[in-house]
Amino acid sequence: MDRLYWRDLWRYRDLMYFLAWRDIMVRYKQTVIRIVWALIRPALTMLVFIVFRRLVGVESGSAPEPILVFAAVLPWQFFSAALSESSGSLVSNANLISKIYFPRLIIPFAAVFTSLVDFLITLAILAVLMLFYKFMPGWQFAALPLFIFLTFGLSLGLGLFLAALNVEYRDFRYVVPFIVQFGLFISPIAFTTAAVPERWRALYALNPMVGIIDGFRWCILGAEFPLDLQTQGLSLAVTVLFLCLGVWNFRRMERRFADVI
Repeated sequence: MDRLYWRDLWRYRDLMYFLAWRDIMVRYKQTVIRIVWALIRPALTMLVFIVFRRLVGVESGSAPEPILVFAAVLPWQFFSAALSESSGSLVSNANLISKIYFPRLIIPFAAVFTSLVDFLITLAILAVLMLFYKFMPGWQFAALPLFIFLTFGLSLGLGLFLAALNVEYRDFRYVVPFIVQFGLFISPIAFTTAAVPERWRALYALNPMVGIIDGFRWCILGAEFPLDLQTQGLSLAVTVLFLCLGVWNFRRMERRFADVI
C-alpha cells in the first residue's frame, strides 16, 4: 500500500502545483499590500533585533550588523511562515479533502512551497543590504540552496505532524503560535552561537534552527562564521527525525481525515 501511495503522490503532482499556484495567485494577484508586507515584516524584525543588540551591547564584529541579523531573520521567517501555513492547511482545505481522493500529503507540501515564494521575495532585501554596504559574499554563497532545502524539510516535517493533529484536535491551532514565538527567542537571531557557553552548545544545537541559521550566516558572511560540524550534524539529524516523525504520524492518521474534518 505504501508503494502505491508514493506512486499516487507522484501521479497527483499536478494538483500540488495547482494548489501552490492558487495560493500564490490569491496572495499576490491585484494586490500590492501582500508583496509589500512580505518585505516589511522581515525588515521590521531585523530592525527590532538590531535595536535589541545595541541596547544590550552585543558586538557585531567586522560584519555589517544589518546583514548579520538579516542572515538569521531570512531562514526564521521562512520556517515560521511555512509552519503556520502547513499546520492549518488541511482544515482550510476541508471541502477538498471530503470530496475527492488524492494523497493528502500534497496539501501541506503545497503550503510550504507557497511560503518559499515569500522567502524568495525577501531575498531582495538581502540584495539591497549588500549593495548598500558594498558587501560581496564569498564562494560559500553557492551552498545557500542546501540550507534552504534543510529549512524546507524541517518546516514540512513539523508542519505534517501538526497538520494531522490539528484535524483531530482543533486546539492544536493555538500551539503553533506558541512554538513560533518560543522558537524565535531560543534561536540565535539577536546573537550568534559563539555567545553560547561551549559546554551548552551541543544541547543548544538540538534546536535544528541553530544549525540552519549558522549555515545561512556562513553562506552570506563567509569565513568569519565558520561552520561547527557538531552543530550541523545535530541540526541535520533532528531535521531528518522531525521529517520522518511527521510523515509517519501523517500517514497513520490520514485515513480518518475525511471522517473527522
